[in-house]
Amino acid sequence: MIPNARRAWLIATTALAATLSLTAGAEAQTTAPAPTTLSAAGAGQDGVREVVVTARHRDEALQSVPISIAVVNGAAALAKNLNDLGDISSQVPSVDFRTGASNKDRTIFVRGAGTISTSPGVEPSVSTVVDGVVMARPGQATVDLIDLDHIEVLRGPQGTLFGKNASAGVINIVTKSPSATPTASIDAAYYEGDEYRVGATLSGPITDDLKGYLSAFTGHYDGNVKNIYNGETVNGYEHTGGRGKLVYTPSSRLTLTFAGDYTHSVDTVPTGVFISANQVAYPNNAVSTNAPLAAALQSQGIDPTSDNRTISDNVNSSVHDKNGGVSMQADWDVGGGYTLTSITAYRLWENRQYQDYDQTSVLNASLPQVMDLGRVDFHQTSEELRIASPKGRFIDFVAGVFYLSADDRERYERDVTRVISGATVNDFGVNYYGASDDNYAVFGEANVNFTSRFRLVAGAREIWDDLSYYTNRVSTATATHTVTGVQPSFQDDGSSTRNGVAGRVGLQYDIAPSVMAYATYSHGYKGPAYNVFFNMALSNTGLLSPETSNAYEVGLKSQFFDHRLQVDLAGFITDFDNYQANSTQVIAGALVTNLVNAGSVTSRGLEADIVAKPIHGLTLNFNGAFDDAHVVNFPCPPGAAITCNINGQQLPFAPKWKTHVEGDYRLPITEKFDLDFDTDYNWQSKTQYQLSETPDTIQPAYGIWNASVGLIDGPDRWNVRLLVKNIADQHYSSYLSHGDLAGVVRWVPRDDDRYVGVNAHKDF
Repeated sequence: MIPNARRAWLIATTALAATLSLTAGAEAQTTAPAPTTLSAAGAGQDGVREVVVTARHRDEALQSVPISIAVVNGAAALAKNLNDLGDISSQVPSVDFRTGASNKDRTIFVRGAGTISTSPGVEPSVSTVVDGVVMARPGQATVDLIDLDHIEVLRGPQGTLFGKNASAGVINIVTKSPSATPTASIDAAYYEGDEYRVGATLSGPITDDLKGYLSAFTGHYDGNVKNIYNGETVNGYEHTGGRGKLVYTPSSRLTLTFAGDYTHSVDTVPTGVFISANQVAYPNNAVSTNAPLAAALQSQGIDPTSDNRTISDNVNSSVHDKNGGVSMQADWDVGGGYTLTSITAYRLWENRQYQDYDQTSVLNASLPQVMDLGRVDFHQTSEELRIASPKGRFIDFVAGVFYLSADDRERYERDVTRVISGATVNDFGVNYYGASDDNYAVFGEANVNFTSRFRLVAGAREIWDDLSYYTNRVSTATATHTVTGVQPSFQDDGSSTRNGVAGRVGLQYDIAPSVMAYATYSHGYKGPAYNVFFNMALSNTGLLSPETSNAYEVGLKSQFFDHRLQVDLAGFITDFDNYQANSTQVIAGALVTNLVNAGSVTSRGLEADIVAKPIHGLTLNFNGAFDDAHVVNFPCPPGAAITCNINGQQLPFAPKWKTHVEGDYRLPITEKFDLDFDTDYNWQSKTQYQLSETPDTIQPAYGIWNASVGLIDGPDRWNVRLLVKNIADQHYSSYLSHGDLAGVVRWVPRDDDRYVGVNAHKDF
C-alpha cells in the first residue's frame, strides 16, 4: 500500500494544481501570457518546418517541449525501406536494438539502457506506445510499422505521463488519421533478394460527421542466409496486415476514434550463424577450442568467418506471430477549455516458434541434436482517463488515472537427442508457465508559468503492481540423469504487490523567441519482476527488486537565421539502481541466461540534433550521441563465475559514439517534375553485445552509406525512387553471442551487403 505521507502528498499536489488552474480563470490569462511557442511558424518554405509532438499528451511544437526528443517522419522511413524499430534505430543515435530469432527475443535500448529477457514476468525499461496504447511486452512492438505518421523517441525516464514502466525512455508511435477529403494511395517496392512490399490506403469522409481510414499491406523477403542442409534460403520474412480508423464527431465538443490493427508475420531467422568454433573468455582472453564443432562445420562446408552467411540446420527455425488489437479514444471538451480524454484498448499477441537450438545437423557423442518449440498466448486490456487544462494560465496541467491488466500463458518444449555409449537416447522437457500483472497508476504534471518566458515543470506518478507467476515443468532429466539444456521437473508459483513513484521537476526559460533552455531532474521506476522461463528452478523464484533511475538533463533548443538552422543539444546523467539485466550461466552443457538485479549502472553523455536549410531545396541533418553507459557495481549472483566482476565495463548495446548524417536536395527540372537526391551515412563505435563482456562478442566500429534518387511530379501526386543500400558493401553483425552449445554466432542484418531497390508511390 502507499505510505500515508506519500499518498497525501500526491493527492494534495494534483488537487492543488487543478484548484489553482480552475480558480485562477481569466485573471491568470491576463496576468501570465501564454508561453512562447518556439517553432518555424511563419517562416518561408525555406525554413525548418515546425514539428508537432504529443510527448506531454497534448499537441505542442517540438521546440517548446523541455525533453530531449528525436522525431522520425513516417513517409521518409517508408521511402528508405525502414519498416520496424530495428530499422529506425539506425536513424536515431540514442536508440539501439537487440535482434533475435523471434520477436520474443527482441528489445529496444535508449541511452544504453534496456531490458533483455524473454520472461513474461518483467517489463521493458523502454516503453512503446502506439496511439496512446501501451505495449506491455517488447514482442508486441517489434513488428511492422503500419501507416506510420511519425515516431517520437523520448529520451530518459518518462514515467510521469506515460503508462506502465518507462525508466529509460519512451517510443511514442503515432499512426495516420482519416483525411478531411477523399484520398487513396498505393505504395510498391522491390529490392534485390526478391524483397517486395505493397500497400494501399483509402481515407476520407463517409458522412458529415464520420471519417474513415483503411489500409492493407503485404511484404516478402527470401533472406540472405543459405541453409546448406536443405538448400533453402532463410533469414527472410512474410508479413501481411492492415489498420483501420473511424473518427466520429457527433458534436463540436466530442470526438470518438475507433481503431483496429492486425499483423500476421512469419520470420525465418536462424538461431545464429557460426563465425567461430572457439570461445574467448573474459577477462583473461583464454581461448577454448571445440574440435568436434570445428570438424562438424568443416564437414558441412561451413567456413566460420566474421562475415559467414551459411548454416547447416536440420530444422529451419521459424517464428509465426499474430499481433493486433482494438481501441476507442474519446476526446470531450467539457467546457472552460478543459479536455477529458479516455483511451480504452484490448490487444493480443500470439507467438509460435520452432528453433534449431543446437545450430548444427550433426549427431554424435559430442554434438547432440536439440529442437525447441515455443508458444506464447498474451493479451492485455487497458484504460487511461486524463484531463488537460487550457494552456496559457498561470498553471496548466495534465492529470489522470491508468490501469492495465496483462495475462501471459506459455508452453515451451525442448527435445534432446544424444548418442550415449553408442546408443541414441531421446529426452525432453516441457514447461507450462506464465505471469499476470495488474498495473494501476495516478499521475499529473503541471507547468507553472511565472512569466511568458519562465516556467516550472513538475509532476509525479504513483504506481501499483500486482504481479504473479506459475511454472510447471515436466522433464526426463533427474539429479542422476542430466540432459543437455534441460532442468529436472519443477513446479512453483508466487505473487507480490509493490508500489513506487516516478516524477519530474525542472525549469524552462525562453532566452529568445527561438531559443529555449531547460534543466530537469527525473526519477524513473520500473516495477518488480519474476524470472519466469523454461529452465526456471528454485533458485530463480525470488522476486527481483524494482529498477529505479535518477536522471539529470540540461538542454538547449534553438533556431537561427530566419529558421534556416535548428540546433537542439542535451546533456544527461542517468544512474540506475537494481538494474534488471540478463546474466549467463551454463546448465548441463548449455548456455542459459538469467534475469538478475545487476546492481548499479550509469549512462552519461551528450546528444545533438541539427537541421540546416542553407539554400532552397537543400536540407542537411546531423544527429549524434556520445554515451558512456557502463556498469558501476555488479553483485555476482550465487553460483556465478569469478569472471562476473564486470565493474567499469561497457553495457550491452551501448556504443559510445553513434552518428547519423543526411543530405537531401530537391531540384526542379521542369515545371512538372522535380528530382530528389538523398544520401545518409550512419556510423557507430564498437559495441559489446553481452553483459558477460566476452571479447568475441564485440562488434567493431562500422559505417553504412546509403543513397537514393527520386523523380517526383510537381504536385507530389506520385514519385519513383531508386535506392542503393550499403554502397560500400560493409559487412557487420546486428548481434553476437556465444552459441547455445559451443562456438560464437552472429545475426545477419538485411543490409549486410549492398543491395538495390525501387520504391513507387501514387496518390489518387
